Amino acid sequence: MLFVLRNTWALLLGLGLLMLGNGMQGTLLGIRGALEDFTTGQMSIVMSCYFVGFLFGSRLAPDMIRRVGHVRVFAALGSMISAVLVMYAAAPDWMVWAALRVLIGFSFSGVYITAESWLNNASTNETRGQALSLYLIVQMIGIIAAQMLLNVGDPSGYILFVIPSVLVSLAFTPILLSVSQAPAFESTKPLSFKRLYIASPLGCVGMFLLGGIFSAQFGMASVWGTQVGLSVRDLSIFVSGIYIGGLVAQYPIGWMSDRMDRRTLILWLSVVGGVALTLPVFLDLPFWGLVAIGAVGGAISNPLYSLLLAYVNDYLDTTDMAAASAGLLFINGLGAISGPIITGWMMDTIGSAGFFLFMSVLFSALATYAAWRMTRRRIRPEATSGFTPVSPTASVVAVETAALIDAEDARVKN
Repeated sequence: MLFVLRNTWALLLGLGLLMLGNGMQGTLLGIRGALEDFTTGQMSIVMSCYFVGFLFGSRLAPDMIRRVGHVRVFAALGSMISAVLVMYAAAPDWMVWAALRVLIGFSFSGVYITAESWLNNASTNETRGQALSLYLIVQMIGIIAAQMLLNVGDPSGYILFVIPSVLVSLAFTPILLSVSQAPAFESTKPLSFKRLYIASPLGCVGMFLLGGIFSAQFGMASVWGTQVGLSVRDLSIFVSGIYIGGLVAQYPIGWMSDRMDRRTLILWLSVVGGVALTLPVFLDLPFWGLVAIGAVGGAISNPLYSLLLAYVNDYLDTTDMAAASAGLLFINGLGAISGPIITGWMMDTIGSAGFFLFMSVLFSALATYAAWRMTRRRIRPEATSGFTPVSPTASVVAVETAALIDAEDARVKN
């Protein structure tokens, strides 16, 4: 691990700065939107637009990289991110914000693809799994630290929008100076949705539902927090709790997934998530109780992403794993687009409890579907691929890399 860190620290530093910028803007918009008197419905559209842009970026950015190269794409999209982060404060209109969120989602997707390609190229076959694990840790720490930065300025002013813009600009320096040449870029053609669904109905349905859960956490937590009157400090603690839970739980759940029927693990994690997130709907919990519930939600949703990828790979040939990961990422993106919009509608309809109820319903739906699928397909004697931690915020490059590591695990086991 230390060898990997020594060889990739500059790349990881740049990626960490990118996550600081991205982590700040999501929460900050929810706070500033309330100050600008935007409705919950308007903010749900704004938050959803990020995932629209990210999904388009995952499909279009690889072609851009092949045409003009990594450096030009990275510089162009990075400049776009810096400009958009400042434009939020300059143009406080929800429709303008929605358009800017599409742009910044597209740009972050392209930037992640470029940076992850360099990180992948800087690793060997023996160290790639460790590099991906370090990348996951850096992502989570970056988002958590971003929430703390929200407390250094006034959300009604400009400074909190300038800080992430500067951080993203600074992220270019270690990344561009740490690589001697741009890696060759080849993206995998996604497996058809029909073949994916035949291989693993639970994986496809689970990825779609999980996309809605994660986008509600990532996009609507700050909107919920402002609706219930949380201070900036308390809201930053609540959002941090979600990602701390996700970081801490990755490896215990990964350990369990390699030692038991993954469908059973998916089922019981979903049950726990569904029950836990129902509690704030019916109980008047204190603040730290809400933080604990948020942490449980993050501790389940983040590892479930990797768990579903590993489960699908159990039913695929090793040659199809990378292609399947690209298709699953698209399915997850479709679910993510709908998540904030439905959450916003529920919050408008039944109040702030709709934030937790939406995620509880999706977890319960996943548990129900997993239980039904267990009656339709016999358990495999053992898992044929490994559990490789990867964040739902990662691009297609990291997800495909995880699939390749799983494929290597499958070859070793067989």
